[in-house]
Amino acid sequence: MVRIALPLIFGLAGTLVLVSLGGWQLQRLAWKEGILADIESRIGAEAITLPEQPDPLSDRYLPVRVSGRTTGEDLLALVSVKQVGPGYRVLSAFETVDGRRILVDEGFIRETEKNTGRPPVEMTVVGNLHWPDEVDGFTPDPDLANGLVFARDVPLLAEALGTEPVLVIARTVSGTDARATPLPVTSEGIPNNHLGYAVQWFGLAVVWAGMTAFFLWRMRRGHREDT
Repeated sequence: MVRIALPLIFGLAGTLVLVSLGGWQLQRLAWKEGILADIESRIGAEAITLPEQPDPLSDRYLPVRVSGRTTGEDLLALVSVKQVGPGYRVLSAFETVDGRRILVDEGFIRETEKNTGRPPVEMTVVGNLHWPDEVDGFTPDPDLANGLVFARDVPLLAEALGTEPVLVIARTVSGTDARATPLPVTSEGIPNNHLGYAVQWFGLAVVWAGMTAFFLWRMRRGHREDT
């Protein structure tokens, strides 16, 4: 019994640790699902007037309504849409009726529409404030000379187009024919991998317990043969 005590303790301790890690991931899953539910509720709430000084943290996903006109100035962000293919987001400078200059993500256009003229037009946009976190070490530098960017970096876009660092991602456009297909804000892009992590930890616990049982069986069998 003494010779199997240490492997048994080691095996039980390892299994317990792995099971506890799986349980912790299930707790994280419930927490993350609650956050996503809150975000979805916030996204779909009644649109309000654009705040004077939107805050990137407290006002993220805030539904707003803005009326005014595009200025004819825009940048295109490379994007790919499922079942459609590659194209661009139209990121336009927008002058509100009260004289503010902000950014509006009008939505998606196909590659073939890249060079189609987009003159100034009056419109009312209902959408959500957002400050996307899309820039990482692999993001190419913007090609501002050709009006092309590879991420919606709000401060960079605002500087390039001479607007406030405020981006409204259109959900609906009215008052004119939509020049792009809106790609509204959703929670789909927010990662939630906790269930997969939990399955992995529980799977490792089963493997650990099985290896421990097999090792103990081999020890007992070897002991019997020796005797």
